[in-house]
Amino acid sequence: METGCCPPFQPEPWDEKTITWENKKFLKDKVFCLFYMPIGFGRTMKRMMQKVQAASAECPDYVCLSDHTSKWNMDVYLAVDRDIPDTEMHTISGQFLSKVYEGPFRETAKWCDDFAEYARSQSAQIEKQYMWYTTCPKCAKVYGKNYVVILGKR
Repeated sequence: METGCCPPFQPEPWDEKTITWENKKFLKDKVFCLFYMPIGFGRTMKRMMQKVQAASAECPDYVCLSDHTSKWNMDVYLAVDRDIPDTEMHTISGQFLSKVYEGPFRETAKWCDDFAEYARSQSAQIEKQYMWYTTCPKCAKVYGKNYVVILGKR
């Protein structure tokens, strides 16, 4: 069942894998946070998707990375298949350790601790970590699963 909003997420290709990206294109935006809690994330996503649609671009795999740069800001990176005019674009390259979690967002600290242990078990030194919230809260409720992927750049 599709919601018309977020596509269903398939965890298998992302769980305990190493993902390699070479100059993967991302549209970059920001979300204001209040003690790490995003405020207006949905508005940011709508704004980004409008820019993608206006450029007749696509979002491969609907990858959208979040990077909490402080307790007041979160940078958001939406994967796109081409440059989007009049936007801030960013490319990301490297190998990323990837692990999927499922459950309520209040488990995030536990997931981060588990991911750190997983990285150690893989002898991986993580230099940068991103969160991928694969569905919005409404779609997660419809699908019955709230998957979150942690990606750590090796």
